[in-house]
Amino acid sequence: MATNPILGRDVYLALAAVGWSDGALDHEEADAIVRTALEEGLELDAIHEIEEATKKHVPMGMIDRLTMSKSDRLYVYAVACWITRLDGVVTEEEEKALETIAQALGVPDVPRKHADAVLAEIAERGDRPARFDLMALRRTLDERLALAQAARAATRST
Repeated sequence: MATNPILGRDVYLALAAVGWSDGALDHEEADAIVRTALEEGLELDAIHEIEEATKKHVPMGMIDRLTMSKSDRLYVYAVACWITRLDGVVTEEEEKALETIAQALGVPDVPRKHADAVLAEIAERGDRPARFDLMALRRTLDERLALAQAARAATRST
């Protein structure tokens, strides 16, 4: 599993900002953000603050990524992508917000494409967006990242 399984509240506030980027944060998007925070084990005070951020537009703040593993950062980016797709349309504003959060997380283009592919793979398994398996997303990203790192290490040692 991830090196740091509990992501900071700033991550979820940033996800709320991504959700608001098209001008509206619908119920499914808000629920996804709060559910993800709950599944990560955040304290109730932080959950309340995140719920408030899903009720009114919040700007994209700073993300403290110093304690986040590479897997954590990929996971947050993938969740942001999922949130933008919940309403069935990804707007230009949402694309810009995804770029902003990717930059804030320090996730380059190639890993973003891989995270997006994993997201699509997991999404195909569910029958509706609200039932998206976040833990499967997390596990699969962790597994694929470990495989990629092992492959790079094997290439260097030959």
